[in-house]
Amino acid sequence: MKIIESLEKRRSYYSIGKELPVSEAQVTALVEKLAELVPDAFNMKSSRVVVALGEKQDMLWNTVYDAFGGKVAREKIDSFRAGAGTVLYFYDEAVVQALQAQFPLYAANFPGWALQSSGMLQLSVWSGLRELGVGASLQHYNPIIDKDVRALFGLPESCLLYTSPSPRDRQKSRMPSSA
Repeated sequence: MKIIESLEKRRSYYSIGKELPVSEAQVTALVEKLAELVPDAFNMKSSRVVVALGEKQDMLWNTVYDAFGGKVAREKIDSFRAGAGTVLYFYDEAVVQALQAQFPLYAANFPGWALQSSGMLQLSVWSGLRELGVGASLQHYNPIIDKDVRALFGLPESCLLYTSPSPRDRQKSRMPSSA
């Protein structure tokens, strides 16, 4: 598949199921490879990913529900929990801070560069999942869930959560790119 085709097929999918068209190992390998390949400033490699599958997928979305204290409808959270997995994106603030100290003239730029790299990684993973025949959508529940998610996956405080795409089946229509 070519890059344009991959991007055209990348959409938000909302009908969720536990079945994947490929193995969980293939999904995990794709995410890990893309995390390795996506460029970033000063080769800082601040992006971190966690792929939650199986029991961890269910635990994650139960944790999200609990973090909101019932303020987000159980049905909505359960619709994401019903997916085969979730990819969680973080950036390691300790990596960013170390580079800020090492290169003080660029210190103010490193957090923005980390965000840019995370965006490139998210788009690459989302498009890569489509190449595998897996649909996804991008969900934003941070920062409310950050502490609980770090605890669930044993991540250090320096890992800051970005977003959580979940595998899907049915696509949402695309908005036009110009007015």
